[in-house]
Amino acid sequence: MLAELQPEFPDLTISKIRFLEAEGLLTPERTASGYRMYAVADVERLRYILSAQRDRFWPLKVIREALDALERGLTPGADVTPAVPAETVSPELPAPSSLVASGTLRVTRTELAHASRLDEESLSSLESYGLLRADEAGYFGEADLAVARAAGALTAYGIEARHLRPFRSAAEREVALVQQALGPNAGGRGDHGEHSVAAEVLHQCLALHAALVRAEFTR
Repeated sequence: MLAELQPEFPDLTISKIRFLEAEGLLTPERTASGYRMYAVADVERLRYILSAQRDRFWPLKVIREALDALERGLTPGADVTPAVPAETVSPELPAPSSLVASGTLRVTRTELAHASRLDEESLSSLESYGLLRADEAGYFGEADLAVARAAGALTAYGIEARHLRPFRSAAEREVALVQQALGPNAGGRGDHGEHSVAAEVLHQCLALHAALVRAEFTR
């Protein structure tokens, strides 16, 4: 790794790499005999650290925060403030592939509130009605971000969290139907193929749901 990065960072030494490891910024795997094994991701991580020190003059504390943001699927800005991914305009129905969650994005409660423009009381209400669910570490995922943004937009029309509980109930029934139809592996920890089949069935469920709502609305 040293030989690979020294042309770009001439001052890089083994001692500096060991120091960054001691600070917890680098954690290469080790063999049974203790020999360090640097993966491509480790090299890119070190390149990011060295670039941040050289080009932005960031101290280690700031770099650690930026690395944490990257690991949670966020993008550190020039001022290191992590940016939640911008809301994308989805088609009328999400494609089946988009229903298979990547699981990489994790946002804090503060980041979720800022991205959805919801206050603490509104977030707590959404949680109490089961519309938002933090993981064991207290982070919210990509699906929670989408729910919070949609709920935030609906508050402008006087629609509150208590009005949205039927959406959660309907979603749970639809997912249960898919799981029943496809067997115990549907929506579980199966391979990508199983997830893709479940996503395709969910896509058709959403198509049916949208068609029924449209039919009722236009009658």
